[in-house]
Amino acid sequence: MNKELLAAAKRLIREALKEDLGSRGDITTRFLVPTGARLSGAVVAKAPGVICGTEIAREVFRRAAPGCRIEMLARDGAEVRTGQAVMKISGGRAVLSAERTALNFLQRLSGIATATRGYVERVRGTRAKIYDTRKTLPGWRILEKYAVRCGGGLNHRMGLHDAVLVKDNHWTRCPDMASAVRALRRRHPRIPVELEAASLAQVEKALASKPDIILLDNMSRAGLKKVILLVRAKAPSVLIEISGGVSLEGLRSLAELGPDRISVGRITHSAPALDLSLEIE
Repeated sequence: MNKELLAAAKRLIREALKEDLGSRGDITTRFLVPTGARLSGAVVAKAPGVICGTEIAREVFRRAAPGCRIEMLARDGAEVRTGQAVMKISGGRAVLSAERTALNFLQRLSGIATATRGYVERVRGTRAKIYDTRKTLPGWRILEKYAVRCGGGLNHRMGLHDAVLVKDNHWTRCPDMASAVRALRRRHPRIPVELEAASLAQVEKALASKPDIILLDNMSRAGLKKVILLVRAKAPSVLIEISGGVSLEGLRSLAELGPDRISVGRITHSAPALDLSLEIE
């Protein structure tokens, strides 16, 4: 886990524990579980999937239950089966106070990694790679994009600051796109430029601006096939990305058209949590 990711995780952990414990702490555990109690248990997968967030969950337990001992049994990116233990925890009663916050991180990130793996497997054998989008929970982007990588996907731009993506609302306010892109490249020569296009006519205009990537948004399969052939013939160095309404069921059909990238917002914004639980012995 790199420094930036770890810093983001620690910030979220602090806020999450503050939210859960409030000013009174875990009242239930304090009054029902003896002070000197020693607990031992394991985080167990209740469904198959791809695990992600183990180091973050460990940090939650360490912060909320100082002195607890944790044994990692699965690494981020590993596939787990139903009933498989992901980590073992032993310590005082505060382990119960950390349980829900640790599981929230682990379930959310594992859900994204699992969803991503499903898309990645569906395009295996084609040239297409699965990319995420900026459709992430505010404050969680670094963690969620890490989960995408654990699932085998790739990251689109991290934010508005590290890549240019010209969308329909930009097109309507830019009278001379080619000149604007040239000016942008002079100022930011290393930043990739991607132009969105939703029709054949818009693709022609986009190619005139010499982008690094062209994004084909919400086009029919027939339209995509025609446009991909056109771009390959006219600008073979330009990468082709497909986006908009991409479903798991129709994914393979799109990948077989020959794009370089397929971006999928739902692997972050709609990924179901992976079912995990802490089982105390």
